[in-house]
Amino acid sequence: MVMLPDGDYRPLYMSKDSPQTHVKSFSIDVKPVTNQQYLTFLLANPRWQPQAVPQIFAEPQYLQHWPKNGNDKQPDDAQLSSPVINVSWFAAQAYCRSLNKRLPTIAEWERVASASDTQADGSQDKDYHRRILEWYSLPSSEQLPAVGKKPPNYWGVQDLHGLIWEWTEDFNSALVSGESRGDSNIDQRLFCAAGAQGVADPSDYAAFMRYGFRSSLQAKFTLPNLGFRCASSEEKTNDKI
Repeated sequence: MVMLPDGDYRPLYMSKDSPQTHVKSFSIDVKPVTNQQYLTFLLANPRWQPQAVPQIFAEPQYLQHWPKNGNDKQPDDAQLSSPVINVSWFAAQAYCRSLNKRLPTIAEWERVASASDTQADGSQDKDYHRRILEWYSLPSSEQLPAVGKKPPNYWGVQDLHGLIWEWTEDFNSALVSGESRGDSNIDQRLFCAAGAQGVADPSDYAAFMRYGFRSSLQAKFTLPNLGFRCASSEEKTNDKI
């Protein structure tokens, strides 16, 4: 893991004149969780095996990319170093908690992922958004490459873009105001053509796509391009799982 110090983050739906959101220091995994790591978790926690998980916690497609080995499913050798996918939010959270970690919040994920290879603020890199959008436009690969093959970003974190989408702890609050009196009546301006009204950077199409994707999820969903990595509020470095 690597630790990010306290810092500020500007959510998508905040104007440039609005105060930024303060994000306390946190640690986050350098790479997404792999099939090998998730298999180790399943061997120690058999209740999360595909044949044991209630459908309320994961769709039938849970770990569908793993070949069947007798009555069990296990990744083949070519998949071991690739990121685990087809896991639900419940399963991802259970994995992280087994290591005394948790899923990163949206603010934490977006803060670390907003960095380019050389700058903490990727928006200052003219190719940063273009590279992300180019990846979004590509079809999903049937066999994902191994994690950690691309250069780390400014914070030393790899594969935040260009490999898979990732679960966040509070994914279903992506379009919620945070104001308890207003959460039961989400601002309709956040949708359709008015979606860019009042945002800090209307040209940040990559962020719009991430927020739209998160708002479409349910915690039991298992998708072939959706994985995760863990975070922690405690200072942790060079922690390999």
